Amino acid sequence: MDFNHTEERRMLAETIGRVVRDEYDIETRHANAKAPTGFSPEMWGKFAELGMIGALFDEADGGFGGAGYDIAVVFEELGRGLVVEPFLASAVLGGGLLSMLGNDAQKAMIEEIIAGGRLVAFAHGEPGGFYDLAEVTATAVRHGEGWELNGDKAVVINGDSADTLIVSARIEGDRDDEDGIGLFLVDPSASGVTVRGYGTVDGGRAAEISLRDVHVGDDAVLGAPGGAYPAIEAVVGRAIVALCAEAVGAMEVAKDMTLEYLRTRKQFGVAIGRFQALQHRMAEVLIEIEQARSAVINAAAALTADRTTRERALSAAKNMIGRVGRLVSEESIQMHGGIGMTWEYALPHFAKRIVMIDHQFGDTDHHLERFIRFNRGAA
Repeated sequence: MDFNHTEERRMLAETIGRVVRDEYDIETRHANAKAPTGFSPEMWGKFAELGMIGALFDEADGGFGGAGYDIAVVFEELGRGLVVEPFLASAVLGGGLLSMLGNDAQKAMIEEIIAGGRLVAFAHGEPGGFYDLAEVTATAVRHGEGWELNGDKAVVINGDSADTLIVSARIEGDRDDEDGIGLFLVDPSASGVTVRGYGTVDGGRAAEISLRDVHVGDDAVLGAPGGAYPAIEAVVGRAIVALCAEAVGAMEVAKDMTLEYLRTRKQFGVAIGRFQALQHRMAEVLIEIEQARSAVINAAAALTADRTTRERALSAAKNMIGRVGRLVSEESIQMHGGIGMTWEYALPHFAKRIVMIDHQFGDTDHHLERFIRFNRGAA
């Protein structure tokens, strides 16, 4: 198997990398994160003009990519800059669900997403739901010519800046059944919808969303009512590839910063990088990052495979990223010493983001258990 990127993907990576290096330093990132929306609308528009959003969609949806490798290329470069713009929420999750389940009228929103004009957030996780994608207690009940939604959604990525919410709700079945889950397009300004936004520890934005007697029409239903779980699992799989690739990009920067520090910081008259103990620790970091990169490549390739193969590869990658990410973060900060914990220095912000990625869509323990289940052939 050839793991080299195509010429188009190499050009895409170089374009994104150049923009991130030249226009997205840590001060810019902090300023964007402090904006009311949690990101820079101007930078989001520029990313759209450069085709970075379109690279996450296939040609049928108006994009020019959309494969697992395209996701990995884009997000690895985004990880190098700790980019806070809503690629994951709007393009991968929201746009992905519209692509998989939307009718022609609903899919028309994808063009606006690619152009940077519409933001979509996926409101799925719930308080107490842990990482189980089938754990949905929000309800959707037939009401006249439409549906009535009730429930609460937690940690909705970029939910407070979304123009459209895609809300999961249970139409039938028990709270953890895979069958019986529906997806609904909801206007966040609609009556009965309450959105409470907040900043996350790694510089992003999320929201708690409450739905009380929210009414939507049949035209708001995505796909077949009650049959949304396979699409939810598939789009979360794409999000996992995105997060894992982002983590690899962030780990590369943390590694490079640490290597530079070891070359320049002197003790007893010599650079501390000359000390064998630190060399051994740094060698382990380099090896583990390459292991993590291989896992991401494998997961990206498996997105189009059968369910068991796909989910097994995704859980293996997410587990690997969590373990390696913690190692890289801890070693980088420890080898820097006190400066590695200061706000003004970029490294701790990379470390926080790497560690927090482990907790999005399942941590190391969750995905180890999931890998074992799928490896045994259990769904």
